[in-house]
Amino acid sequence: MPSNRNNPEASGRFEQPGHPPATVTEFRGVRFLHLGTSWVQGAMRLDKPDAIELEYIQMMMLWLLFCEQPRHIVQLGLGSAALTKFCYRRLPGARVTAVELNPNVIAICRALFELPPDDARLSVVEMNALDFVLDPANRNSVDVLQVDLYDEDARGPVLDTPEFYQGCYDCLTADGIMTTNVFGDFANYDKNLQAMEQVFDAVVWLPEVHDANIVVVAFKNAPQIDFSVLYERAGAIKRGMNLPAKAWVTGLKEWMHDQQR
Repeated sequence: MPSNRNNPEASGRFEQPGHPPATVTEFRGVRFLHLGTSWVQGAMRLDKPDAIELEYIQMMMLWLLFCEQPRHIVQLGLGSAALTKFCYRRLPGARVTAVELNPNVIAICRALFELPPDDARLSVVEMNALDFVLDPANRNSVDVLQVDLYDEDARGPVLDTPEFYQGCYDCLTADGIMTTNVFGDFANYDKNLQAMEQVFDAVVWLPEVHDANIVVVAFKNAPQIDFSVLYERAGAIKRGMNLPAKAWVTGLKEWMHDQQR
């Protein structure tokens, strides 16, 4: 009887030594990524592999309200490659770079989450996200930075220091935007928000979704916000990309109202 021991794609387990293993489970037509634990690190609906399945991952795209034609999008933390694939497929004018430390995650995304091979527009780099943002060669080169960095225990972002967020800021172009997922112990929220607020011109967060995930958007330079314009853009995003962008605008509006109290 053939064995799957040396065939990770058949066994659904990728475990190069020195890094957490990447594994999958499936439920009701959705494939989930795990790093050797029960925590879900990403998901893909099998009959819609290029769509974004999880709500908070969809919300990471809210930068579309402010930046319609990015030239370079960088994803720190590949996850199940949902954001990387979506940006690559739906924004053909953009170059997309994904930075991932764990080779098992890259391998499982290529094999089981339909991540396309690298080409002139797509580059998946195996390296530490901190090294990437601190590299002087990357300064002022990124229009959109999407940050979703978690280890197998998912207690909080792996990188959350002012030094890291300063590096993110330095990578961005003049009107660059960062979206990041802040999840984990309650203390992580304040720690990350304070670190971002030390660095960025404006930091906004949306209401909690999907088991305590909070998506934060940070602007290198604070934009002028006209909600009528944002709702118009949200309609175009819904029609063109089938993302619930009107809910994002409403969340931003509620946040601003709460801040003014």
